[in-house]
Amino acid sequence: MDSKLFKEYEDMMPQKILDDIKNNLPDKISDAKVKKVLEMVYAEYINSLAEPGEAVGLVSAESLGEPSTQMILRTFHFAGVSEMNVTTGLPRIIEILDGRAEISTKMMYIHLKSPYSEGKDIKKIAETVKETTLKEYIKEISIDIADSQMMIMLDEDKLSRVGMKSSTIIKVLEKAFAKGYSFKSSKENENMLIIKSTSKEDDLNNIYKLKEKLQDIYVNGIKGITQVLPVKKGDEYIIVTAGSNLKDVFKLEFVNPDKTTTNDIFEIEKILGVEAARQATIDEVAKVIDEQGLNVDIRHIMLVADIMTTSGTVLGVNRYGIVKEKPSVLARASFETPIKHIINASQSGEVDYLRSVIENVMINQVVPIGTGLTKLTVKVEKKSKKKDKDKE
Repeated sequence: MDSKLFKEYEDMMPQKILDDIKNNLPDKISDAKVKKVLEMVYAEYINSLAEPGEAVGLVSAESLGEPSTQMILRTFHFAGVSEMNVTTGLPRIIEILDGRAEISTKMMYIHLKSPYSEGKDIKKIAETVKETTLKEYIKEISIDIADSQMMIMLDEDKLSRVGMKSSTIIKVLEKAFAKGYSFKSSKENENMLIIKSTSKEDDLNNIYKLKEKLQDIYVNGIKGITQVLPVKKGDEYIIVTAGSNLKDVFKLEFVNPDKTTTNDIFEIEKILGVEAARQATIDEVAKVIDEQGLNVDIRHIMLVADIMTTSGTVLGVNRYGIVKEKPSVLARASFETPIKHIINASQSGEVDYLRSVIENVMINQVVPIGTGLTKLTVKVEKKSKKKDKDKE
C-alpha cells in the first residue's frame, strides 16, 4: 500500500479519519482500491460538513428538544428496571444541561484490573469499596447495668469476608472517642467488645449515649459510596456504585483508572480537567437518549458540550451559566433581567457588535446566518471624461 495516497488527503480530512481507514483496510489491497476508498470517504466527509452560515445552534436545539419532549411520555415506563435507584430520562437530561453541581443520584462504574475483571473475588472487592459503618459489623449489643458496661458482639462472617479484625475496629473506636471510654476484646471471645466509661460521673448514662453514637462510626471502605453492585458487562465484571468518590477509588490497586468513571460531571472536572468533563457531558447525554430508544446525531450533543465548557469550566445552559458569558449585551438582556444587563453595560461602556442571531432580530435586522451571512460589494469604476469624448 502506497503511503503517498494518504499524504494527498492529509490536509483535506482529519487525521483520525485517515488512521481509521488505515486500521480497517485489508492486508492485501491494491492501490487503486485504496484510492477509491479515500475518494468515497472524502466525498462522505464533505457532505457531512455544515454549510457556511448554517444555524447549527438552532438545528441542535431542535434536534435535542424534540426527543426530550418524547421522553416526558416515556420516562415512567422505564421506572424500576434497574436494580439501583437511578435518575433517567428527562430529569437526568435537565440535570446535566443545567450544570447542577449536586445531582440526585451519583453513580460510579468501577472497572477492574485482571484477574478481578474476570470475576475473581468480585464480591469481596465490592464490599471493601463500600463505605461501611460499625452497625454493619454488629451482630448484637447488650448493656450490663451492674458493671456499667456495654458489650458488642461482632459479626464474624462479615469480618472474615472483608479481612477485618476486631483489633482494627478497637483502634477505629479509640481514635473516634479519644477520651471518656475504654475499649477491649473479651478474653473468652475476641469478637466480643467490652466498652466501659472512664468518666467518674454517671457511667451508665454515658454508655447509653455512646450506644447511639458509635453505630454510625466509619470503619472502612471509600467514603461517599453507599451501595455496591457487581455486574457482568460483556466479558468483564465491573462494580456499579451508588455514591461517588473518584479520587479515592483511583488509589485502589485493583481498580483500572483508565476506564473507571462517574456520572458526576463536576467531580470529573475537578479531578481530570475540563476536557474530560466535556467528554463526560457528551457520554451522559448520549447514554440517556440511547436508553430511551431515541436517535440524535452525536454532533448536536458535542456542540452543546462545547458551549458548556468553552469558558474553561462547566457552565449550565441557563442565566447563571452560558447566558451570563455571552459577549452580546442584547443577547444577555433577551433572556432574563433585561434592565439589569442594559444598565450594567451602559455603566461600563460595552459595545454590541450585533454578530449573533438574537440581537439582530431585536433591532429588526437581517440575521448573519444563511443568505444573510455574506455581503456582496461591487466597486464600479467611473468612466473618464476623455474616454467618453473619444466615443462621441
